[in-house]
Amino acid sequence: MTVVAVLGLDGALGFELMTPGQVFGTANTVDGPGAASPPRYDVRLCAPGRFLSTAAGWGAVEMRTPYDLDAVADAEIVIVPGTERFLDPPDPEVVQVLRDAAARGSRIASICVGAFTLAASGLLDGARATTHWQWADELARRHPAVEVDPTVLFVDNGRTLTSAGVASGLDVCLHLIRTEAGAELAAQTARRVIMPAWRDGGQAQFIEHVSPGDTSDSLQPTIDWMEKNLTAPLDLTAIARHAAMSVRSLNRKFRHQIGTTPQQLLLQMRIDRARRLLETTHLPADQVAEESGFGSQASLRYHFTRLVGTSPHAYRLAFNSHRRTPSRTALGADGG
Repeated sequence: MTVVAVLGLDGALGFELMTPGQVFGTANTVDGPGAASPPRYDVRLCAPGRFLSTAAGWGAVEMRTPYDLDAVADAEIVIVPGTERFLDPPDPEVVQVLRDAAARGSRIASICVGAFTLAASGLLDGARATTHWQWADELARRHPAVEVDPTVLFVDNGRTLTSAGVASGLDVCLHLIRTEAGAELAAQTARRVIMPAWRDGGQAQFIEHVSPGDTSDSLQPTIDWMEKNLTAPLDLTAIARHAAMSVRSLNRKFRHQIGTTPQQLLLQMRIDRARRLLETTHLPADQVAEESGFGSQASLRYHFTRLVGTSPHAYRLAFNSHRRTPSRTALGADGG
C-alpha cells in the first residue's frame, strides 16, 4: 500500500487540504477486475501536534488527526497544500520533514502556494516549478534559483512536483496516480470525481489579462486566431501583423498580459493539440505532426519529448482512450 502524507499546517486552505484525500481515497474505491481491489493508498493527514485550524478567511475549521509529522517518515508521496501564511518562512521542523522525505526518495508535490514551502526548503533549487499565476513573480523574486513557469497547470520534475491554483491540486494528484499506478486507474478515478483525466491548456487561459471593460487592448482575438491556424507557418511577423503592432510591442504585451512569449504559447498550443490527437485517434505520427502544426514527425518528437517528458509513442500507449492497440502504421515507423 502506498502511503500518502498530506502536510496539515496551521492556516491551511481547506479545499487544498482535503483534495488529496478526495482523489486518492476515490482511487481506493475503484474496483479491480472481477472483484473489489484492496485499498491502494493509505492517506494520512499529518499535522504538528495532531491539530490544526484551517484558514480563517475561507471558513475556519479546527481539526484533529491521528497523525503527527513523524507519520510522514514512511510516506512514498508527500503533499504540501498552501496556507494563508505562505509568505512567512516555514517552521524549521517542517523544512526538516520535507528534506528528510526528499532524501528518502519520496515524491513531494505542492498545491498552489504550497510551492513557497517547497522552495523555502531548498527542494526546488535548479528546477522548474509553478504556482498560482498571481504569485509566480513573487516566487521567482524570493527564490531566484527556481525556474518559475506561470503558464502551466503543474510541473513534474520526477521527485518534486508543483501545481497551480486550487483545482490544479486535482490535476497533480491524478497525475501522481497515473505515474504510480497507471493511466487506467487515473482515468477511472477522474470519472468518479467528475473531471477530465488530463485537462487541456495551462494557466494562461485563467490569468486576469485586462479588465472586462477594456477589450481594445486584449490579445484574446490574436490568441484565438493562433489557435485556429496552428497548421500555418506562423512566425513572430505574422502574429504581430494580425495583432496590428510591431514585433517588439507584441513580445512586450504578451509578457505583460499572458506571462509568456508568442512562440512559447504557440508551441504549447501545438503540444496540446498533438496530445489530444494522440489520446483520441490512431492517426499516423506524421499526420499528428502535420495536424498539430509541427510539420514533421521529427519536430513533433523533439518538442513533445522535451515539454511533456515522454515520447509521442509512449504517451499514446499510456493515454489513448481507444481500447484496441494502435497498429505500427498508426504509431509511425519508428513509434513516434
